[in-house]
Amino acid sequence: MNETSAPTIPEQVMPSPFRLIATLGLIAMLSGFVIVLVYQITAEPIARNQREALERAVFTVLPGAESRALFRADETGITLLTDEELAQANVFAGYDNQGQLVGVALTGSARGYGGEVRVLYGYDPAAEKIIGYTVLQSSETPGLGDKIEDDPNFLANFEALEVSLDPETGEVAQPIVTVKEGAKTEPWEIDGISGATVSSEAVGRALRESTLEWLPRVVSHLDVFKQAAGEDH
Repeated sequence: MNETSAPTIPEQVMPSPFRLIATLGLIAMLSGFVIVLVYQITAEPIARNQREALERAVFTVLPGAESRALFRADETGITLLTDEELAQANVFAGYDNQGQLVGVALTGSARGYGGEVRVLYGYDPAAEKIIGYTVLQSSETPGLGDKIEDDPNFLANFEALEVSLDPETGEVAQPIVTVKEGAKTEPWEIDGISGATVSSEAVGRALRESTLEWLPRVVSHLDVFKQAAGEDH
């Protein structure tokens, strides 16, 4: 009786380390190429959308403005920019249909619960008040922290928030402060949001730090903003 022989199992040949390294290198190179390609394709549309959102925000925080001019403010002074230099702008002046200065929009930022909260606010130098506010960037918790963007009572804080300058020192007389919801008694206080304390306090810090740094410079260069009304912008 013949015995049945066991089937022969072919010996597995392991790929060489050099082939594995080459394959991994090729995959990494292709992945990097795809990432760079996607970035190049999407960079300009993203930048354009951000510019358009910023343009809309300027007119949101400066009620009555019909046109605007771009400026770069730093330690050396205030510089008028062209539309092509929008990315460099950190101050925006708004004008009515008669070319009169309505106000100036500035940015501010502070750490919130979920990350950086970046805001844009409008300042009326004649009234020495913040007259508008909007959120440019926020990672706050949906349903709670994002109330800083749409809660009517919170937004009402920024219809006439006082930021008067001391006539002797030229500095902000009463820095902005956020208080508990319902506890506001002073025109420079922000009524916070219950359940979103960290987020509303972040807005207060962003505005306080920005106004302390920039409003004295803005007021000392009001003639620059007013003269720009006649420029092509």
